[in-house]
Amino acid sequence: MNAHLQPQTHLHRVELKSKDYKNETTSFWCAGCGHYGVLTGLLRALSEIGVDPNYLVSVSGIGCSSRLPYFVNSYKMHTLHGRAGPVATGVHLARPDLAVVITGGDGDGFSIGGGHMPHMARKNINMTYILMDNHVYGLTKGQCSPTSRTEMKTSTTPYGGVEIPLDPILYMLTYGATYVGQAFAGNVKLASQLIKDGMEHKGFAFINLLSQCPSFNEIDTAHAFKDACEQVPDGHDTSDLNAAMCAVNAAKQVGRIPTGLIYKTERPTLDQRMAELVKHVGGHKDYDLRKIIDLARP
Repeated sequence: MNAHLQPQTHLHRVELKSKDYKNETTSFWCAGCGHYGVLTGLLRALSEIGVDPNYLVSVSGIGCSSRLPYFVNSYKMHTLHGRAGPVATGVHLARPDLAVVITGGDGDGFSIGGGHMPHMARKNINMTYILMDNHVYGLTKGQCSPTSRTEMKTSTTPYGGVEIPLDPILYMLTYGATYVGQAFAGNVKLASQLIKDGMEHKGFAFINLLSQCPSFNEIDTAHAFKDACEQVPDGHDTSDLNAAMCAVNAAKQVGRIPTGLIYKTERPTLDQRMAELVKHVGGHKDYDLRKIIDLARP
């Protein structure tokens, strides 16, 4: 069973090719942008899972990465800068039978939207967050982002950065995400596998995809990302939080980027705990979520 998809949605599994999940809108990122690889990986994952587009919601904020819902055959919400998480949370709680995917960038997720990330993780909301991390603000023409390296010179850091870059993986591990993975966007096979497994995971799945920006980031190129990425060692215990953090830190100390499944665990999700609470207090008078869902079906 697809864990993100409740039984009602699972009954609507479809057999579609990845191209069937791409709508007619022409993708409009710069030539060579890594986000094309992210889109391809997502489309492949949706096909492998068999998600019915009628039960798929793609939510984003603002930024180059946040254009992605435009190109996917699904319901979609292009929200305020940094606010994709709260909006997606509302979608999921209102319709837990839907598959909810968030796509955004390092600025959208960890700058203006950074205050929402720990709460999605600690609450273990049953949805998937795909972060397209290019270490720069691309849409606004190349300013420093929370994940920019200190040696990177931008219009806001012409002499290089003075702030330590944030590590999205360590951040999400610390705050309690129950599925954490990382890949280079150019490795579409791995990116697709992580997205698929993340969507099938019961809980909050965070996938960091390193995506080159050929227009405004001259140091984190596709070649640089590819060379720096290193698969987590064989035998890595993905259920051990301490081992996950140690693996990330060990790789960073030698200038490497760990990729693959970093951490995975199981614990009750927010909707499960809320359902138990409603049951405990005797339910809501005149409130039947299942009837509402049935009425809303196409």
